[in-house]
Amino acid sequence: MRRLTQPGPAPPERIVARAGHAETRDFALSAGDSLNDALTRPLAQAGFHSGAIVFEGAVLAPFRYYLPGPSADAAHAAWFAGPHEAAFARIETANATFGWRDGAPYVHCHAVWVEPEGIRRGGHIIPEASTVRDAGTARAWALRDVVVSAAYDPETNFTLFVPQDGPDAPGLIAARLRPNEDLCVAIESLCRTRGIIAAAVRGSVGSLVGARFTHGDSVADHATEVLVRQGVVREVDGAPRAELSLLVADMRGQVHEGVLTRGENAVCITFELFLEPLRP
Repeated sequence: MRRLTQPGPAPPERIVARAGHAETRDFALSAGDSLNDALTRPLAQAGFHSGAIVFEGAVLAPFRYYLPGPSADAAHAAWFAGPHEAAFARIETANATFGWRDGAPYVHCHAVWVEPEGIRRGGHIIPEASTVRDAGTARAWALRDVVVSAAYDPETNFTLFVPQDGPDAPGLIAARLRPNEDLCVAIESLCRTRGIIAAAVRGSVGSLVGARFTHGDSVADHATEVLVRQGVVREVDGAPRAELSLLVADMRGQVHEGVLTRGENAVCITFELFLEPLRP
């Protein structure tokens, strides 16, 4: 498995997680709002403090985004390329983490979209700089009693979303997976520590050190932006086994799709996971 050396010390705790009761909310994005306000306002006004969001169909204009990119120095293992801009983009599919930054609601959003002239790309949407022109539909798995907020991370030298507070009661798990952990194996480890053998991944975004798929294709770039299209945990020989179908954006914005090969896909900077336990 490829790994990426980070600039800071690696703490022994590789998964930070909290859990609580979740509610599912469906809503439309309000035209004229920034994407950040359109996604966060309905949830914050309803008293939620974190959650996973999936949405599709919206047209954003103007539309601004980043692609994954190399770092210019040793201060970071990877960085952003951009910002880039398109006159508009129609969102094919997107996942977002709802949390708090500088005391205000904020989302971390990865998506696949279609730009003018039919150009299809993927990457990291800048939510405060992109505006909803045509409303799309969104679904959120939202938590009232678990707070996800941005905090400085010495290992990566980034400010990242991390579950900070909450009762850690049975229910939807909000987790942050640290760098150089295989994504599937880390999810299985989280399940074992909590006695879970069946679960569904809701939303969830992050970055990987390239990507390797079960159908044989791979992404060579050392940093990618990813979102989970479908993720499940099933019982196999009495233990949890994760299977994840991802959309992966490389450093040119090209989109790769497939089921990840277990044991061969390390987290690059961070992975924000929302895991809903299910009855076996």
